[in-house]
This record gives sequence, C-alpha cells and structure tokens, in this order.
Amino acid sequence: MNPVKPGETLRTPWIVGVSGASGTPYAASVLRALLDAGESVDLVVSRASRLTLLDETGISFRDAHWQDDLREWLSLGADGKPGVFDTALDRVRYWAAGDLAAGPSSGSYRTKGMLIVPASTACVAGVALGLSKDLLQRAASVTLKERRPLVVAVRETPLSGQTLRHLVTLDDLGAAVVPASPAFYAGATHIQDLVDFVAGRVLDAAGVGHRLYRRWEGELGGGTRTD
Repeated sequence: MNPVKPGETLRTPWIVGVSGASGTPYAASVLRALLDAGESVDLVVSRASRLTLLDETGISFRDAHWQDDLREWLSLGADGKPGVFDTALDRVRYWAAGDLAAGPSSGSYRTKGMLIVPASTACVAGVALGLSKDLLQRAASVTLKERRPLVVAVRETPLSGQTLRHLVTLDDLGAAVVPASPAFYAGATHIQDLVDFVAGRVLDAAGVGHRLYRRWEGELGGGTRTD
C-alpha cells in the first residue's frame, strides 16, 4: 500500500458491485449519487452484468476502455436518453471482475463498505454461501468478515424459497437486504423518479446522504426532498 503523502488524505472508497440482474439504471443512479456526495468508488462489473448492460443500454463495457464506457453509461437517463447527466469519474477506481488479486479482495484494503446493485439471485447465493467465484463475490465476503456495511439490492420476482433462505442468511450475517421495489408516495412522475427511489433507499441503508427522492414527513402530499 502506498504511503499517504503530506497534505493528502487516505482514500477510503465504497465498493459498488454490479451483477447480472436486470436493473442497470439502479446502479447508474447509485454511482452518480455517491460521486455527487463526494464519495470515492471502487467499481466491479461482473461478466454477466455486461450482457445485461448491453441489452438494456446498448453499451459494451470493456476493461481497457472502462472510463469511456462508464461515462457513456452514467450519462443515460433511466429511459435510455443520452446526455442527461454529466458525472466526473476522477474518484472512481475500476477493478476487473476476474482480478482476485485486486485491492478489495483483501480485508487490509480500506473501504467504507459495499453496495451490490442490482444483485441477481446467483450473486445472492454466491455471497450467502461464501463461494468467492469472482471479485464481486470475494469483495462481498471480505466486507462481511470485516464487519463493514454490505447492502444487497436484490432484483428478482417472484422469489423462490431457496433465494429467500439465502437472503435470510445474508441478513443474519449483518447485510442489509434492499429489494429493488420502487414506491410511489414520493410523487414519481417519470421512470427516473422510480429508479432514484430505489437507489436512494440503497444509499439510506449505507448511511450516505443524497437528494434522490422526497421523504415521508407524516403528511399526505407533504414529502420534502432530502438534504
């Protein structure tokens, strides 16, 4: 590990893992909000998620060109319209999913925790069973063993009994299970609002501030945007 130079601060990122479940707009919203909040991000994109990303956005995510591909991905609105968002990537570090020697594979690598969004049922099973078949699952296992926050945004319906048991295991291990279930009380008028609600609940579970949706204040129609 490189020593911290005078005047520098130790970089302590959130790991964001993107699995192969449908819901790449959820991941994009979480990534934008983390960066908007001034957080550093370590990104792991699974091999399966690249197929989903290509299907949902038309973007081919490539290791050698990850910055260009990520910039294009994060610029998209939830409806697929390009150029909606402009996000700086200077606080993002990318790790290939097959790199099991990457920083997040070790508990000595400092992180604030990990968000898996969206989380497929295969990813949920792998993490619950401790399989560590790729960097995403290994980083999640490390997060759990180091007692750091792990948020799992599962995206599947209906849920089988087997998956439900895996989710209970993750809950028992200390992870926060956040189903990707949009709500409507926040006054959603666009698909982006529904996506941002789920992303906001993921960030709530991690304790990261954001302004993605209007919070319930106990009055009908009286929700206010978060600070």
